[in-house]
Amino acid sequence: MNADNSLQLTPPQSTTPAIASVVDSDEGGLDLSQIVGAIRRKLLLIAGVTTVVASAAVLKALTDTPVYEASFEILTKPVTLETQIISAANPDALSNQEDVVAVLADEAKLKILTSPRVIDPVVEEIETKYSTETSYGEIVGNLTLKPTSTDILEVSYQNSDAEIVNIVLQTVSQAYLDFSLQERQSDIMRGITFVDEQLPQLRSRVDALQAQLESLRQSYNLIDPELQGQQLTQQVGTFAQERLNIQVQLKEAQLLYTSLQQELNQQGETAASSLLKQEPRYQDLLNQLLAIDTKLAEESILFLDGSPEVQYLREQRQNLAPLLAQEGQRVERQVSSNIRELESRDQALGQAVEQLNQRIKELSSVARRYSDIQRELQIATDNLNQFMSRREALRIDVAQRQTPWELLTQPGKPRASAASVKRNLMLGTVLGLLLGIGAALIVDRLSSIIYTPKDLKSVSKLPLLGVIPFNEYLEKYGPAASVATRLRQAGYIFDITNDEDELQTQASMPFIEAFRSLYASLRLLNPDRPLRSVTTSSATPNAGKTTVSIHLGQAAAAMGQRVLIVDADLRRPSLHKQIGLRNNKGLTDLISSSDLEIDDVIQQVPLDENLYVVTAGTLPPDPTKVLSSQRMQRFMQEVDSKFDFVIYDMPPLVGFADAYLVGAHTGGFLMIVGLGKVKRFVVEQAVDELKVSGIPILGMVANGAQENSITTYSYYQYYNQSGQVQPQNNGADAEAKAKGGIINSIRDLSIVKSLTKR
Repeated sequence: MNADNSLQLTPPQSTTPAIASVVDSDEGGLDLSQIVGAIRRKLLLIAGVTTVVASAAVLKALTDTPVYEASFEILTKPVTLETQIISAANPDALSNQEDVVAVLADEAKLKILTSPRVIDPVVEEIETKYSTETSYGEIVGNLTLKPTSTDILEVSYQNSDAEIVNIVLQTVSQAYLDFSLQERQSDIMRGITFVDEQLPQLRSRVDALQAQLESLRQSYNLIDPELQGQQLTQQVGTFAQERLNIQVQLKEAQLLYTSLQQELNQQGETAASSLLKQEPRYQDLLNQLLAIDTKLAEESILFLDGSPEVQYLREQRQNLAPLLAQEGQRVERQVSSNIRELESRDQALGQAVEQLNQRIKELSSVARRYSDIQRELQIATDNLNQFMSRREALRIDVAQRQTPWELLTQPGKPRASAASVKRNLMLGTVLGLLLGIGAALIVDRLSSIIYTPKDLKSVSKLPLLGVIPFNEYLEKYGPAASVATRLRQAGYIFDITNDEDELQTQASMPFIEAFRSLYASLRLLNPDRPLRSVTTSSATPNAGKTTVSIHLGQAAAAMGQRVLIVDADLRRPSLHKQIGLRNNKGLTDLISSSDLEIDDVIQQVPLDENLYVVTAGTLPPDPTKVLSSQRMQRFMQEVDSKFDFVIYDMPPLVGFADAYLVGAHTGGFLMIVGLGKVKRFVVEQAVDELKVSGIPILGMVANGAQENSITTYSYYQYYNQSGQVQPQNNGADAEAKAKGGIINSIRDLSIVKSLTKR
């Protein structure tokens, strides 16, 4: 048993996951699972209360006087004309409040249509015209207004008299149409009044803005600031371009003047200025001077310097030189004058541009003020025009008598309403469910029965060593469940193949895993001194103590321990029935007779070489005397030395002393509590008696826990010979094989031997 040995070596924190999870999950807070569990346990009570209340409600609806109902639909308009006028004058206001107006219109409309202002005339007309007594409260109480869309209203009325229903709806429909006309006329008059109140203010506003605009034009001598600004901008551009050209000309003139001065300082006949070349007089004098110089050079070759010819030429040259110099000075003065003129023009243009820029700056501020005034004037003028046109339209509308609301459907023929039956059924069902759940919770609370491990832990104030899940098969068959089934749940599954020569195994279910965890917890209570014997009992009968003892022994045997289960319940023994053994000789016979030895009453459980049982034997007249005898104590000492673990299955605690007599000589007491079968005060009484007796209490075991109150396992698969995972077979065939007994299920002795070896 490799798997079992591995369980034996598992450390404490991993051997008791179910216990740890139960204890941790039960600490503090509101446990909704208890409420859900109470509801599940009392489903029949809830269903019964719900059925009774719903049936009573339906019966009341069927036996009551029939109620007749009819209805009509009317088209309405939730937005008034005054609102339209305001929205036309200020569109933003409507866009921001459109949804709010629609909602308020629906709510206000329903309240107004059922107010005394509208319904009182209806009551008077019905009483006067039809001689029928009614009242405002009666009509409003039976009148139902339901908006089916934004502008459509469904009006229905119900009464036990069909004629009254027809009369009321006819009168109410006409009253609503008259009300709509009155409201329309009232809206129009309020609109005209509103317009008349606003027109003087609008006119004053327009006049004030026009006066501001006129004053601004006169102050700055302008018609259109934008157009004038464009003109000034163009002038600035023109002047700037002209000034740039003058600055270029001035630069050229200054360079020319400098060059001219340099040339004039040289000999006149060598001057080569472009400006001088363009002067005809200067060029004529220069040419004459050059001709005289040429002729003087020629004559100097032929004549002496004192000759009349040479002297005449020199005199001519001397006369021309001053003339040439004067002409150069004239040109220089002309260039200088041009420079001064250009500088003056440049300065004048600069001043003009600066003045224009200043004018543009002033004009921009004026233009902004002008634009603001003009925009406000445009808005005020538009509002004034709209109000004046709206006033004329309202004056036309006030003369009309057409009702703004319209009947889409006329009041129909009154019919008996079936809504009361459906409504009563629905209300009765809901009320019945609430009452049923409340009654279920109260009954469950008053019953004081322990249903969950959390309840058990809080009542006993003792460690909760194990939580045994509910086993449907054992609950169904009880003691009739065969040993094969119990061994199957201890870790074996028997599947007889066609050849009847193969035994397949499967991993254990959560049921047996809980017992393995329980045994591991018992062993780890004191690792230095292992527990060798334990007394199992319960506060009341039918708690499953014998079943727990059997499966606890099987779990210990599966871990390699030699286990003995002693049926010490000498009042109502059942161990031999559940395991399927004979009860010819047992504990009573051993204690009462000196001819029997211990080995004569010890029986080995089939298919488990480590599990042994001592049945109760013959029922004694006084079980207390047998259990308190010296021979019983010697028996307990001897079996403690022969076996690794001994389990004593005892009668219930309350009302009997048997468990206390045996428990005082064992390693401790293990109290089994069947969930849903025992009350709180019984468990408290049993725990108090155990504490008074001084017997060591190992802890509590909660038996029969439902899935929602424990930590479940998923060990539902096993590995076949090929290593593939197969699902567990819990079918009817396996149950039938187990139920038939181990001898009937296994026909081949070789299979039994192979199981024993395993």
